[in-house]
Amino acid sequence: MENQNRDDVIENPQEEKSASIKYLKDLFGRLLEGENGKRIATIGSVVVLVAIVVVGMRAFYLNAQNSSGGYAVFAEGSTAIGTEESQPGTSEGSLEMPSFVGDFPSLQGGIQRVALLHTSIPTRARVDVLVYTVEQGDSLFAIAETFGLKPETVLWGNFDTLADNPHTLQPGQKLNILPVNGTYHEWREGENLIKVSEYYGVDPLDIIQWPGNHIDIYDFDMDNPSFDLGKMLIVPGGERELVDYGPPAITRDNPAIAATYGPGHCGTIYQGSVGVGVFIWPTTERWIAGYDYNPGANHPAIDIAGSVGNPVWASDNGVVVYSGWSNYGYGNLIVIDHGNGWQTLYAHLNSISVGCGQSVNQGQGIGGLGSTGNSSGAHLHFEMIYVGTKVNPWNFLQ
Repeated sequence: MENQNRDDVIENPQEEKSASIKYLKDLFGRLLEGENGKRIATIGSVVVLVAIVVVGMRAFYLNAQNSSGGYAVFAEGSTAIGTEESQPGTSEGSLEMPSFVGDFPSLQGGIQRVALLHTSIPTRARVDVLVYTVEQGDSLFAIAETFGLKPETVLWGNFDTLADNPHTLQPGQKLNILPVNGTYHEWREGENLIKVSEYYGVDPLDIIQWPGNHIDIYDFDMDNPSFDLGKMLIVPGGERELVDYGPPAITRDNPAIAATYGPGHCGTIYQGSVGVGVFIWPTTERWIAGYDYNPGANHPAIDIAGSVGNPVWASDNGVVVYSGWSNYGYGNLIVIDHGNGWQTLYAHLNSISVGCGQSVNQGQGIGGLGSTGNSSGAHLHFEMIYVGTKVNPWNFLQ
């Protein structure tokens, strides 16, 4: 009887355990049924997936730490996961920084930064007029090239200073340098913006909208501009005729036309030698020492090099119709009329050896090369005029 009871005591726990397991299975099965079951299954799957990711990342960092032999760097007070124990002599919570040396194979295939000590700053377009002081050795062409402008733009921006004559350029002068090729206009009483624009060959909006003119385009009456008298306006792309500072074409039939040009003018009709239409170089040198032929820069001549006193001779047969000082920058000047529509002009002479009405032959000496008048150095300013038009001497000298 005692044995029987002892066996029952041993078996009852097994039955109770089996019953509990069965109860739990039935309970879990009921829980998984329906919508609640799906939610529980989804949440359980997410929890399992997160656990797998955490374990995997922990294993990855531990392997990386072991293979590099270095130490992970953490913020002060944080704990390093998977690192070796603190080294002797270091305080708790701080790790010795590894030396920043060694190869980094993981960076060899990437794009590496290169330190550049020079930074290129893009230039910005200038919109306002600046003032330039002429220095020794400057020329109209050099100044224009320095600022990226045409020579005539420099003349148009400085009529009061240069009077369209490049030979009046002198060290110390203050020049207006326009920001763009064009003209510079001084507003006068009674002027009309449309008429001004037509004179320079531009659209009125070109003037109004140019930032350097500082015009409020939203409060501007084109028919009645409120410009102050004397206001200077930049005219982008504007052009005008350059003032001819040289003497008019002087013929033997009317030499008195140059009466207002200077004391060297001649006053009567002359008869004499007639040219053959072939022109020789008028001095010993044949290279330029100053300005070349450039009508755009109001220099319809060539400046032939030489030393003071070098001989100057007639380029062709003709009659002297101007001999003496000029009041417009040429200094000592000789003009020869060749009787066939041609005149030649010889300026900045150091000396003159012929007079009004005198006939000269080709190659005959007429004076000495010099630097009188508006001249920055010894040279012969030589012009050729045909039927009133100044032509390029390079095309005719032999």
